[in-house]
Amino acid sequence: MMRHTLAVLVENNPGVLARVAGLFSRRGFNIDSLAVGRTENPAVSRMTIVVEGDARVLEQVTKQLHKLVDVIKISDVTAEEYVDRELVLIKVSVDPAHRGEVMQIADIFRARIVDLGRRTLTLECTGNDGKINAFEESLRPYGIKELVRTGKIAMLRGARFTGLQDNGTKEEVQ
Repeated sequence: MMRHTLAVLVENNPGVLARVAGLFSRRGFNIDSLAVGRTENPAVSRMTIVVEGDARVLEQVTKQLHKLVDVIKISDVTAEEYVDRELVLIKVSVDPAHRGEVMQIADIFRARIVDLGRRTLTLECTGNDGKINAFEESLRPYGIKELVRTGKIAMLRGARFTGLQDNGTKEEVQ
């Protein structure tokens, strides 16, 4: 099974997220990651959806998404050159004696300390999935009290956004 990253442009209307998530759940597809936000056009939002499956699953998901009236464009960026990022906030138990060690780990991963408590440090780190996983594993021995991840966001490299039309053909936009 392969993980696919879909960039889906949708009209920024109430209920769009619920309809997209409902489509996946009704068909028995699991969403590994979902991030949604406005684009440079306030009337349009972009969903970055990571779904696991073979070519048949991806084709089914794409066809079903195209049927939703709010969906403008779908692009599977998995095979393209793209940049992706994820954000994680991790709260770690740390006594003053080990605080320096955790701060060194933060430096190695270019993470930032965003909150300092008497017995905790909260750190923020951005990067791809591999970097975030490695950062989390490096902090695990200190005792992770709380962790939250945003999910992946992705964008094609270069000047073009490639979208799939209803008929399955690709369209490139400058």
